[in-house]
Amino acid sequence: MTVTGSGGSLAVGRSSIVPRPRHMGGALSGTLRTGGKSASGESVRPTRARILVVDDDPTIRALLVDVLGEAGHEVESLADGQAALEAIASRELDVVLLDLNMPRVSGLNVLSALPSLHTDAQFIVLTAFGTIETAVEAMKLGAYDFVSKPFEEGPLVHLVGRALSDLHTKRQLARLRSATRETGLGGMIGRTAGMQQVFRLIERVAPTRATVLVGGETGTGKELVARAIHELSPRSQGPFVAVNCSALPPTLLEAELFGHVKGSFTGAVQSRKGLLEEAGGGTLFLDEISTLSDDIQVKLLRVLQDRRVQRVGSNTAVAVDFRLVAATNVDLAQVVADGDFREDLYFRLDVFPIAVPPLRDRREDITVLAGHFVSRFAEEHGLEPPRLTRETLSRMTAYDWPGNVRELENFIERSVIMSAGGEAIHFDLPHRAKASDGTQLLSRALAERWTLDQLEREYLLSTLERNRWQQCAAAEILGINRRTIHRKLKRYREEGHLSDDDGD
Repeated sequence: MTVTGSGGSLAVGRSSIVPRPRHMGGALSGTLRTGGKSASGESVRPTRARILVVDDDPTIRALLVDVLGEAGHEVESLADGQAALEAIASRELDVVLLDLNMPRVSGLNVLSALPSLHTDAQFIVLTAFGTIETAVEAMKLGAYDFVSKPFEEGPLVHLVGRALSDLHTKRQLARLRSATRETGLGGMIGRTAGMQQVFRLIERVAPTRATVLVGGETGTGKELVARAIHELSPRSQGPFVAVNCSALPPTLLEAELFGHVKGSFTGAVQSRKGLLEEAGGGTLFLDEISTLSDDIQVKLLRVLQDRRVQRVGSNTAVAVDFRLVAATNVDLAQVVADGDFREDLYFRLDVFPIAVPPLRDRREDITVLAGHFVSRFAEEHGLEPPRLTRETLSRMTAYDWPGNVRELENFIERSVIMSAGGEAIHFDLPHRAKASDGTQLLSRALAERWTLDQLEREYLLSTLERNRWQQCAAAEILGINRRTIHRKLKRYREEGHLSDDDGD
């Protein structure tokens, strides 16, 4: 017979827990063995937990303390709901096994008080057979699941393990959400709507098993997205294996991904696991997936279908268990339309797409990113952080950053090294952009309908920046004298177009 709750089903009746030599309460520890499979099929990771058993039946309390203690947990037992409320309010708990029918303060009363107790513990309610309606009410009040008495040892231990696994994911998500409010998610920083949407998608898909396809230009942070998905997932304790599919020729990449047996090709002096096997229990990240050869595409498709991999030179296949996140810097659908990528593999990959916007489409994040990188690289290199002036940030925000966040990061690192000691950073256009600077400036002026005075100001300041604020050199290029430049800079500062730090 089974009783089904929102978290799954447990066998009840016939083979209930049999009394054995036991302790009558208190904390117990033992060999860790809680585990099994979650409802989604994921392996439930064994976890040592702090568990509270609340039941007015001393026999039930003793049995649960014994069983869960042997499973490796620290277990405490209490006899009534009032004592439970005090314990929950004052202690950090992971799981509470709560009887619903108790004198004075019932289990439902305890659950009703949870919002004011500020606990994230998972509550599993214990209910007598025939009171399923009450158990459903408990679920509405926030209980994780319920068990009908009498219950079997195995399913109970399994349910606790599943509750702990889900609790781990919930806490990890809460920590990363908190970090997002301060610096971003998984090392990514972004306050714009586009990046906030990326964060929401990561949080939504991470706890699942779904394959993710991350799209975005080079330098946008696609690997950071993959790592954030891994860290937020139930697989976070497993390996994160990253592979750049364009970095190796097809023959070597095939052996790296799928592994090989000794003697399968020249240089194969011993058998070796492939990266698909190495990623077991964790996440496999395949970057630049569009560059895979036709042969590797066929083999990868077979692995994704069968969840088994055959090493190069072997006639047998072994089971693999990895979560796949792929990334592309091109429109993979268009590559498929052009006949350069298998459509069936594309549909296997494009289960949950996430598009990372380029930096030019999230300009408001440039200031935050620049400040973050200045602090980070100053600390890494043991240098005093240089200043980022308002004018420098304004010019950085106006630049398109074709290399995206990676280009900005590299620029800031160079600037921190070159401008250490508190000197202000001056934004100098990268070498490849200087030749078209005049065209870019004129295009901006036309697009934004600048006045002639604004165009003159921006051209003068741009010329000064390219010449490291050497006024004599800039004056010679502009065909004016240095006093004119000095006078104009003074006016720009008075009008608020230039900070006092710029040009010093």
